[in-house]
Amino acid sequence: MAKALLTLLITMLLQLVSVQSAAAASDRGISFLEQRFESWPQWSLPAPLPRPRAKQDLIYPDWFSGIWEVTSEALDDSGQPIPNDPPLVHEVRFLRNRRSELIGDRPFNAAAVGKALLGEQLLSVEQDSSQVNRQLARFRDDVLLETTVIGRRETSPKEASNFFSDELVLQILHGPGAPRLSRIETLTHYVRCGDDICADQRQVSHAGPGLKTDQTLEGRSSRFRLTLRPLALEQG
Repeated sequence: MAKALLTLLITMLLQLVSVQSAAAASDRGISFLEQRFESWPQWSLPAPLPRPRAKQDLIYPDWFSGIWEVTSEALDDSGQPIPNDPPLVHEVRFLRNRRSELIGDRPFNAAAVGKALLGEQLLSVEQDSSQVNRQLARFRDDVLLETTVIGRRETSPKEASNFFSDELVLQILHGPGAPRLSRIETLTHYVRCGDDICADQRQVSHAGPGLKTDQTLEGRSSRFRLTLRPLALEQG
């Protein structure tokens, strides 16, 4: 159950919560993320990612606007699909905030992923009203997964067809026994591919600091191929 919940968090985040950073939007920021992308899975903590402020949110490129069907395929280190590991399929959607900037609909997106992965085991997903970088997912058997983004860097959302987003999350699994902590860094490279959006997502999981940790996570790497296919594009 614990591993399934950790997988849920990884997918829930799917780089759908991030912050806009002027430094990361520079050529230097792009170069940094490209280099880190290529150095995977040789990542270690502490990650060189600034901590986001409570009210900051990712401003997506306009080419993310609308509702999409996402297919997430697990890959091996060489980029080949893992046999007998069926892809996860779910919907995501993006909204305009009060400043007409494009952001992810986090409650809808997280719930869609959770239902696709765990079905009726997921009861609800709650967004912290004072902290856009914190979510609570409630499951059957009185299990609670607390997710907080503690580091993030990304490139400019103004890029016409190329977008990197890197984030580090701290997750705490509350359930029977002591809380279990873990940290997961996820770096995703999105590109436009015709009417779709294609992405190569790379992750490294680490045991969390303090309390009880899942030592099996230390240094574990994962890779996914994401394909976003439009279901309903935003009307201009």
